[in-house]
Amino acid sequence: MRDIETCRTVVLGGHLDVCDACGDAQPAYNSCRNRHCPKCQCLRQAKWVADRMERVLPTHHFHVVFTVPQECKPLALRNRIRFFEILFAAASRTLLQLGLDPNRCGALLGITAVLHTWTRKLGFHPHLHCIVTGGGLSPEGRWISVKGDGRFLFPVGVIRALFRGKLLAALTRARECGQLDFDGACADLADPVAFARWKAELYKKDWVVYCKPPFGGAEQVFRYLGRYTHRVGISNQRLRSCDDRGVTFATKDGAAVTLAPDEFIRRFLLHVLPRGFVKIRHFGLLAPANVNGKLAVARRLLDPAPDPSAPLAAAPAIAALVALAANTGESPPAPAWRDLFRKLTGIDLGRCRVCGQGNVVRLPLPTGPSLLPASSPAFLDSS
Repeated sequence: MRDIETCRTVVLGGHLDVCDACGDAQPAYNSCRNRHCPKCQCLRQAKWVADRMERVLPTHHFHVVFTVPQECKPLALRNRIRFFEILFAAASRTLLQLGLDPNRCGALLGITAVLHTWTRKLGFHPHLHCIVTGGGLSPEGRWISVKGDGRFLFPVGVIRALFRGKLLAALTRARECGQLDFDGACADLADPVAFARWKAELYKKDWVVYCKPPFGGAEQVFRYLGRYTHRVGISNQRLRSCDDRGVTFATKDGAAVTLAPDEFIRRFLLHVLPRGFVKIRHFGLLAPANVNGKLAVARRLLDPAPDPSAPLAAAPAIAALVALAANTGESPPAPAWRDLFRKLTGIDLGRCRVCGQGNVVRLPLPTGPSLLPASSPAFLDSS
């Protein structure tokens, strides 16, 4: 919370941007770079997507979302790390098992999973967004697409039942091994009889798991990944007003909600992940152990003779980064943040925003408001 409160303020220091033509001077304060800060994710997101480009397979992809029932949320809040680990394992193993089933695909799929924990009203709602390849690599080394006409991955009812069974079985094992903390709102589950009754009720429920239609190509995959990978609970664009009485922010379909300041802060902090917890994970063909082996084989099978001079079909801003190294075959260098910002927004931060002609020169911040430079090029000469 301290990082977000001090982000881009004088507390974190900064510099002075001065135009060498008109002398306009603007302070620029440093960012906190906290992964939960709504203002510090854009460039990091773009760099992550650029890094993922070399691993995407030229095939259609599906979007699968795994959620858990309301009854699981107290246990998840009390055991955040363990519950999130189980959620990742249950979802990924469900998809991988169905993919390896010879009656469905008989191949190893590629999966990228992203953890989200919020609703539009900032309620606690843990769920996984999974991007899944529309086929996989068979044990014999052949590429096999999923059964059917390619418009669906697997029957949603089958995915739901298998996921439910794996997650509840994993929670049972964790309880037997003493890995779960039963306190607070889930204190009653410490009793074995109550836990068994709770689990039996969950087996009767239809869990919400859905699979969206396949993406059309790599460009859509990248755009979608960029939307979900580096999101935080709420963005600045959704904030409508804020005062001592409450914070008002947009929710869905033009609606809005107002929360008391302490309640708004409480809900926002529900979604701060444990320190060091990895919320983006890769499985199957995209697992780190398979990147240089099975993933490379699958890419050659799908595109045996790629044109080395043509960049991958991706979002224009990201394709520009790949084009830097298209003729050399080398990985694109990590661009300076100003260059990346210009490619993403079209705004050149090195050009004066007032006169549009001069170049911005970075100078140390003055020690007090009275020492801010006059709006004159002579300031640069005197410095």
